[in-house]
Parts: sequence; structure tokens; C-alpha cells
Amino acid sequence: MSVAEPRRIVLFRHAKADWPQVNDHDRPLADRGRKDAAVAGRELTSTGIPFDLALCSTAVRTRETWKLAVQELPHRPKTVYEERIYEASTGELIALLNETPDDAHNILLIGHNPGIQGLAEILAGEAEPEAEAGMKRGGFSTAAFAVLVFDGSWKSLEPGSAKLLTYWSPSA
Repeated sequence: MSVAEPRRIVLFRHAKADWPQVNDHDRPLADRGRKDAAVAGRELTSTGIPFDLALCSTAVRTRETWKLAVQELPHRPKTVYEERIYEASTGELIALLNETPDDAHNILLIGHNPGIQGLAEILAGEAEPEAEAGMKRGGFSTAAFAVLVFDGSWKSLEPGSAKLLTYWSPSA
């Protein structure tokens, strides 16, 4: 694969979490979250993107979201559970993506707000009007995802270097 081929990043926010008496990192999905995670997995399949790598926060709600969503995909990508995603700033998320090996072409990052929404906004130098409007209207709801594309190596990913192609939300 050439580095000149466009790369795709899908930024996927975890599904709706429950609020039991546990610390934030250990919060599980709510019933609605389990349903929405599976629906999001079917929508990810409909994008036709063959994911090479999934980077998932270690928080319980993100791991549960991924476990339900990945069952809907035609093939399971390599998955790395990355504790740096939990509570990461947009800069920290970009730095993490910059570490990605160039043989990974299409990446799915499963994380949290405000980092996921902020990352989508800061990376998107351009946007398809419908995707941009949907993201602004939905405020990057739980179980939502954004598809961005950019050219170059992962090391070259920086603010404004990608184009927002699609935004999907279970509430849209």
C-alpha cells in the first residue's frame, strides 16, 4: 500500500452508559447503549470501510460498545485497547494517531467526548455539508461516528488535514 492513498479515520463515541455507583472508568452500558452499539455496528458495515485497526479506550463502556459493534462487521480488525484514549485531549489523540504504523490504512477510534467531537472538528479542514450539519445538530451523541479522510502518512495527520465525509448518529 502506498502512503499516497487516502486514509480513513472513523471516530466512534461510546454508546449510552449507565450511572451505577462505580468510578467513571468502570461505568457499563445502559440498555439503550447496548441496542445503539449494535445498530452503530451495522451502520459501520454499511460504510464499506475495511478496517485494519481499532483503537479502543480501556473504559468499560467503550469496550462494551466495541464488543457489540464489531459483531456486526464482516471481519474483525486488529484491536488495541489503549488507556491513553480515556480522558484524552484532542492533541493527545492526534499524537496517538501519529504513532500508527503506515501499513494501517483505515482506523476506527472508539472513545469519549469531548475528545472525539473535538478531534473530528479540529481535523476537518473541509467537510461535506450534510455531515457537518449533522454533527453540529447532533452534538456528537452517544454511539455516533464520523468518517474522515486524509492523504499522507499517519505522522502527517494534523489539524485541518482531513475532510469530514460522513456523520451518523442513532438519534438522527
